[in-house]
Amino acid sequence: MTATQPITIRKIGVIGAGQIGCGIAHVCAVSGFDVYLVDISTEALERARSNMTDSLDHQVSKGKISEATRRAALDRISTGTGLTLFSECDLVIEAVTENEEIKRRILKSLVPYLKPEALIATCSSSIPITRLAARTDRPQKFIGMHFMNPVPPMRVVELIPGIATNDETFEAVQELIGKLGKIAVRAEDFPAFIVNRILLPMINEAVYTLYEGIGSVESIDTAMKLGANHPMGPLELADFIGLDTCFAVMTVLYEGLGDAKYRPCPLLVKYVEAGWVGRRSGKGFYDYTEMPPRPTR
Repeated sequence: MTATQPITIRKIGVIGAGQIGCGIAHVCAVSGFDVYLVDISTEALERARSNMTDSLDHQVSKGKISEATRRAALDRISTGTGLTLFSECDLVIEAVTENEEIKRRILKSLVPYLKPEALIATCSSSIPITRLAARTDRPQKFIGMHFMNPVPPMRVVELIPGIATNDETFEAVQELIGKLGKIAVRAEDFPAFIVNRILLPMINEAVYTLYEGIGSVESIDTAMKLGANHPMGPLELADFIGLDTCFAVMTVLYEGLGDAKYRPCPLLVKYVEAGWVGRRSGKGFYDYTEMPPRPTR
């Protein structure tokens, strides 16, 4: 394939069957693409299939898609535990945990299984794209695609080219985002890009507000929902994102920009060290073992 030829994306691979990977597979399949979802855990793949089925059923019940579309989408999704599943993919999207070493290791392992013209994307929410691209044999065909969580209803996708990303790759992925019914927002390759550069420091400041005793969990979230018209309070949102992910993004900002204003709040660090990372673990700033969830502070 020459640099001037348009790139056609028909088959899409997704690495990681967590919330984000599952959501990406869902929207790609609904939009008519063949999807290959890979995870190291068969249990995670079974859970992903169940979650996607439930999500598609919900869309049918709301009249957003037809029953025929639901069935066709599920039929388009293949799952497996080996990277060989990606041999015919035109694009593979890495969507594992926000840990640079894990991402680098996976990307390096992925390359031998891809056809030469295949594109690679990472769903990193903060880690520099150029640095991750360097772990592959095709930095010119590598790009950041930051989907928001939950993927199906969230319309924006940050599109982040690395220093070596060519125009053909950017244009092909930008076109794909449009076909998924979403809007691409270009961000430059700086720590945390646009959304998390703005959002995570706000969340971190909310944790500092709790840490310093200025307000309780309930008062902070209520103040921001009613006073700033946010649909979800910052501490509730942190639990939804995952406190470990919040910590990882703040660490990237703090280390990448060298500004003390990005220092992760000690209380956030403590919660992560305790394994209280939010909804996923059953406890964070709220206790999700009770209904309705009760503030832990």
